[in-house]
Amino acid sequence: MGSDRAQGRRKDERIVIVGASLAGLRAAEALRRNGFAGQLTIVGDEPYAPYDRPPLSKQVLAGRLPVEHTSLALFEDVRARWILGVAATSLDVKQRRVALSNGETLPFDQLLITTGTRARPWPEEHGGKLDGVFLIRDRDDAQKLRARLERKPGRVLIAGGGFIGCEAAGVCRELGIDVTLIERGPTPLYGALGSSIGEIVARLQRQRGVDLRTNMTVAAFEGDEEGRLRRARLTDGSVMDVDVAIVALGALHNTEWLMDSGLTVDERGVVCDVYCRVLDAQGRPSPGIFTAGDVARWPQHLYEEDVIAVEHWGNAVDQAENAAHNMLSEMDDYRVYRHIPMFWSSQFGVNIKSVGLPNLGDEVMITQGSVERYRFVAVYGRKGRLIGAVSFDQGRWLDAYSALIDAGASYPPQLAAADQPEDMQSRQAGFPVATRHA
Repeated sequence: MGSDRAQGRRKDERIVIVGASLAGLRAAEALRRNGFAGQLTIVGDEPYAPYDRPPLSKQVLAGRLPVEHTSLALFEDVRARWILGVAATSLDVKQRRVALSNGETLPFDQLLITTGTRARPWPEEHGGKLDGVFLIRDRDDAQKLRARLERKPGRVLIAGGGFIGCEAAGVCRELGIDVTLIERGPTPLYGALGSSIGEIVARLQRQRGVDLRTNMTVAAFEGDEEGRLRRARLTDGSVMDVDVAIVALGALHNTEWLMDSGLTVDERGVVCDVYCRVLDAQGRPSPGIFTAGDVARWPQHLYEEDVIAVEHWGNAVDQAENAAHNMLSEMDDYRVYRHIPMFWSSQFGVNIKSVGLPNLGDEVMITQGSVERYRFVAVYGRKGRLIGAVSFDQGRWLDAYSALIDAGASYPPQLAAADQPEDMQSRQAGFPVATRHA
C-alpha cells in the first residue's frame, strides 16, 4: 500500500493534518511533492493560513514588518481542503475520525498531528484580563501589542526572561521605551542557556538600559475602575506603576483534544518513535498516526535517556518532511528522524544562535572570541560528551560545532582556534534542576 501511495495511485486515500502550522504546511507540501494524490484536509484553530511566528516578537513588534507579511511562502500546490478558525476537539482512533468544534467529523486513513503550542496565559484572578496585559504568540497578539507600543507607554513590564521576553525587551529599548524585565531565576535565559551564559545576557541588558530584576516574579497585576492596567505587585513586596505588561512565561502544548484518545499524550506533548509514529498508551506505534513539530516528543539521538520536545523552527520543517515521507512509504523504507536542534534569536543588536541541546549540559566553556565584546562561542558538555554550543555574533562557526556534536565528540573539545581564550575553563552551566529533562 505504501508504494501505491507514493506513486499517487491511491486517489481515495484520506490524509488529515490537524494543525495549520509551519510543520503542517511543510508536511502537506512534502506529501504532494512525493506523489500523494488522495484527499488532503488541513485543520487550523486560527482564521489565518500558516504564517511565520519568530518575527512576531522581533520585526513585527518593532514595526519593521507588517504582520500581514508573515504568511509562509507556498513551495508546492498542496491542493488541500482548508478548515481554518475551527479547532479539533477529540480523536477516535478506532473509528479513524477527528471531531471539530463546528460539529463536523473528519474521517481519515492517516493522520498527522502538528498542533504545536500556545502561550501560557496570566491567571484571570491575578489581572490576566486587564486592558494592557499582552501575550505574544499569534498574529493578533503581535498586532495589538505593536499598536500599544506605538503610543509610547511610560513603562513596559515583561514577566519572563526567556527568549520571547528578552526579544520584547530589546524591541522596547529600540523604541526608546522604559522596560522592566522580571525573571524568577538568577539570570535571563536561565532555562535555555544556563546561568553562566545568562550572566552575560544580564550584563548586556543592563548596559542597554533594561531594569532587570531576577529571583522574583510578578504576584499580580492591578487595574483601575475601567479595567486598565495600572500596577504590578512583585513577590519581593514592591509595587510598580506600569502601563503595559507582556506575559512571556513559556508555552503550553496543544494536546487537550487528545487526552481521551488512547495515545501517549500529556501536557508536555505527543510521544512518537524515531519514525514520527505516535505511540498508543501501551507504547506501541498507532497505525497511520504521525506527529511533527513543537507538539512532538521523541527519542532524540543526542540524548537517549528520555523523549524530548524541540520547539524550534528548523525542527518543525525537518520533522514534518520526515513524517510525510514515512506516511507514503512501506516500513522497510521508513526514515529514522535524526535532527541536530538549532535556534536563533536577535536581541539588543546581538545575534544569538545555538546548536544541539545546551539545556541538557552540565558544564560550559568559552572556546572562541570575546565575552566582553559579546562575540564568542561557548560549548556545553554532559557526562564528558559535547552536547551543545551557542554563539553570540559568531554564527559562522556553528556548522563545525554541529558536526562535532553529531559525532559524539568529547567534552571539552580539543580545538586549535586562533581566537580561543588563553585560559579556557569549564564551569557549571547552571540550569534549573527541575527542568533539565523537560
